[in-house]
Amino acid sequence: MLFFAQATALATFTGAITRAIALGCIYAVVALGFVIVFKATQVLNFAHGGIAMAGALFMSIMVNDAGFPFLPFGNPFVNGEDRPGVMVWILLLAIAMAITAGLAMVLERVAIRPMVGQPLFSLAIITLGIEVAISAFNRDAVNTPNARSLEFPWGTNFWEILGANVNHSYLVAVLAAAFSFGVVFFFYRSRLGVAMRAVAFDQEAAMAQGINVGRVFQIAWAIGGALACLGAVVYSMAPFGPQGAVSSDLHPVLAFRALPVIILGGLDSVTGALIGGLVIGSAEVLAGQYLSGYTSFLGVGYQAIVPYVIMLGVLLVRPYGLFGTPEIRRV
Repeated sequence: MLFFAQATALATFTGAITRAIALGCIYAVVALGFVIVFKATQVLNFAHGGIAMAGALFMSIMVNDAGFPFLPFGNPFVNGEDRPGVMVWILLLAIAMAITAGLAMVLERVAIRPMVGQPLFSLAIITLGIEVAISAFNRDAVNTPNARSLEFPWGTNFWEILGANVNHSYLVAVLAAAFSFGVVFFFYRSRLGVAMRAVAFDQEAAMAQGINVGRVFQIAWAIGGALACLGAVVYSMAPFGPQGAVSSDLHPVLAFRALPVIILGGLDSVTGALIGGLVIGSAEVLAGQYLSGYTSFLGVGYQAIVPYVIMLGVLLVRPYGLFGTPEIRRV
């Protein structure tokens, strides 16, 4: 009996920790897009969640409707009958990320660029207005008779490891995070990446050195949009919330769950986005697993509150986050 109890406990822990790491990686990818925009422009992009869900919708249009967003012709990569293979699906995801990056660039050029030099609070309010507008589009798009499936090639397949079912989606989430942070790592060491870091440090000094600040802003928004799309698509996989399709359940997570991550890690820290994502994802999953016996006291859905409890604790102790840059003001 003791052996079976230990085996069950090990299987439970394995399932919980693998899901925690996968969910943390997804949060880290979404938060990374937010951090890139803030680091380069000092703008709190509250439209990030709406842009992310729009990217998932773009992906669903290509795999579900066999077309391209905003374009009248069909999609030659999808025949509408069989689920696309892994390589074709990855190609379609790259296209969806590029389209989402283009959308983010347009929003930056039309709504944000004319406000450069104005108070940052005004820019944050504008992004909030963009979020409301995009959210209305997203809700209309998902309110259709047919589910907006994303046709993941691996579906709900899983491995059995130490008695636990470990979904293939968990590995995909880890690979998506590794890809995102790897690309950003090498990008920051490129010529354009150095220019973006210079703009983040001092915009006026960067302009004096001949750096096109407007171009840097637009590229930062494009990278943020592409990462938002990737995070939304990966979170749509089963066994996470949307269960393989784009639904109205997707937007609240993308819009608000990344907030505790960036507060914990720091608004301008790439490292903080990764560490914050893993900490918040682990806290949410492990609390849901090991505190489930106290629902009569904690209430149903208590695990969704855990990230915000951590966020409040960090704000009280270290307002700029674990890896964020502290602000020094002379009075």
